[in-house]
Amino acid sequence: MDYLLANTPLDSLATECLIVAIHNNKQLSASASTLDSLTDGLITKLIERGDIKGEVADTLLINYLPKTNIQRVLLVGLGDADQLNAKDFRKAIDAAAKTLNSTSVSNAVCCLTESSVTNQDRLWNARQIVEAFSASLYQFDACKSKPADKITLTQLSLCQIDTSDDVQTGITQGTAIAQGVKLAKHVSDLPGNFCTPTYLAEQAVDMAKQHKSLSATILEEADMQKLGMGSLLSVSRGSRQPAKLITLEYNGADKEAKPIVFVGKGLTFDAGGISLKPGAGMDEMKYDMCGSAAVLGTLQAAAELNLPLNIVGIIPSSENMPDGDANKPGDIVTSMAGLTIEILNTDAEGRLILCDALTYAKKFTPDVVIDLATLTGACMVALGQINTGLMSNDDNLSAALNSASDTALDKVWRLPLDDEYQEQLKSNFADIANIGGRFGGAITAGCFLSRFTEDYQWAHLDIAGTAWKSGDAKGATGRPVPLLVQYLLNRANAA
Repeated sequence: MDYLLANTPLDSLATECLIVAIHNNKQLSASASTLDSLTDGLITKLIERGDIKGEVADTLLINYLPKTNIQRVLLVGLGDADQLNAKDFRKAIDAAAKTLNSTSVSNAVCCLTESSVTNQDRLWNARQIVEAFSASLYQFDACKSKPADKITLTQLSLCQIDTSDDVQTGITQGTAIAQGVKLAKHVSDLPGNFCTPTYLAEQAVDMAKQHKSLSATILEEADMQKLGMGSLLSVSRGSRQPAKLITLEYNGADKEAKPIVFVGKGLTFDAGGISLKPGAGMDEMKYDMCGSAAVLGTLQAAAELNLPLNIVGIIPSSENMPDGDANKPGDIVTSMAGLTIEILNTDAEGRLILCDALTYAKKFTPDVVIDLATLTGACMVALGQINTGLMSNDDNLSAALNSASDTALDKVWRLPLDDEYQEQLKSNFADIANIGGRFGGAITAGCFLSRFTEDYQWAHLDIAGTAWKSGDAKGATGRPVPLLVQYLLNRANAA
C-alpha cells in the first residue's frame, strides 16, 4: 500500500474514489461542500432523502458523480462537528476502510485529514488514517495453500489542506507504525512449529542486516548458563527447542546517552509444562510470544523513523512443554540475580524467563526499562480486552506511558504494586514463590518482576488481554506497538 500527499483542488482531481466527511444535522465538511457544489447538490439531495445521517461511522458509497473526474465518493459520518473526539474519529476511519475494501477501487483520495478532532492536529489525523487503512489490509495467509483474495486498494492519497499542515510527517509516522504492527501480527500469527525461539532470533538478525542502525546479538543456552540464568533455562528444559536470549540494539543518539530498554516475553508456545493447560483454546498459546513480536515491531519502526534515541530490545525466548526433564511443582531454581525461586506452578513461567532478562538489562545502564508480556489470565479477567495492565515503580514513567496511550489510542490502565501484595509471594523453602495465590494474580505477577527491577525505572505491561483476539476474529492485534512508538516519539520530541 502506497500512501501519498494530495494537494490537487477537487475541481481538477481525478480519482477512483474520494472520501469526505459529513456530520450530524446535515452539516457537510469543507471538502464535501465543495464536491456538493461541483455535482449540483448531489450530496445534499442524498442527505435530505435520509440515505445517510452523519452519525459516527455511517458510510455511504456513491458510484457515480456527474460533471467531475471523480468516479465515486465515500461519505463518512463523523457525528457532531464540534464534538469529534479521537476514539470516534478512529472508529469512523475503520468503517471507511472496511467499506472501501469491499469494492474494486485501487486508488482513493482521503479528505478526512481536514477534520477537527479534539486535542489533536492534522499530523495525528493523517497518522491514524494510515494506521487504520493498513490494519484493514492485513491478511495472514502464509500457511495456506492458496492465498486469500487480495484487496484491490493499493494507493491512498491524503489531502493537505494548506502548507502549514504536517500531513507528510503523519504519513511517515503512520507508515512506520503500521509496518511495525504488521510485523508483530505476522510473527505472532505464525504457528508454534514455525515460530520457534530460533526463528525469532533469525528475525532479529535479518532486521539488523536491513538497517545499519540495528545490531543483533544472540546468546545460546551455554552463554546463559555462564551468566547464571537458572530461572530462564529451567523453563526450556522441557522443550526440544533450545532457548535464545535475543538482543537487538538501535543506536540513534550519542553513545553516552542511556538507552530505553524493552524486554519482550518470547514464549513461542506455552503448554503450561507439568501444570498442563486445559486443551480447549490451547492453540492460542502460540500467542504467548506477542511481547517479543511487539519489541521487534517497535525496533523496526524506530529504525524506519531514524529516531534520535538509543533503544535496546531484549527477548528471552523458549517453549514451555511437559517432559521428563521439565520443571516440577515444588522445584527451586536460582535466578541470575541470585534469588532462589520456588516453582509452585509451572504455568507461571513467563515471569521465570523475564526475571533473568530484567537482570540482564542492567548491563546496558538503562534510562528506563519497559517489559511487555502476555503474562496473566488474571489481567484479562480484570481489564478484559480493552486496556493493557500497567504497573510501575516510577510515577513519571507511568504518566508518560499513559499519555502516549491516549495519543496512540492504545489504552493502558495502571494497577497498584503495594508492598502488601508482596506478602503473597512468600515461600517456606526459597526466597520467593513464583505465584501468589488466587487473588490479585496480575498484581502479584508484577510484584514478582519488581523484585528484579529495583536498580532502575521500570514499567510492566501485561498484554494478555490485548495482544490477540479470539473467536471468529482470531488473530494478533499488534498491540502495544502503537503505544511504544508514541512513547518513543514523545521522548524524541522532548530531546
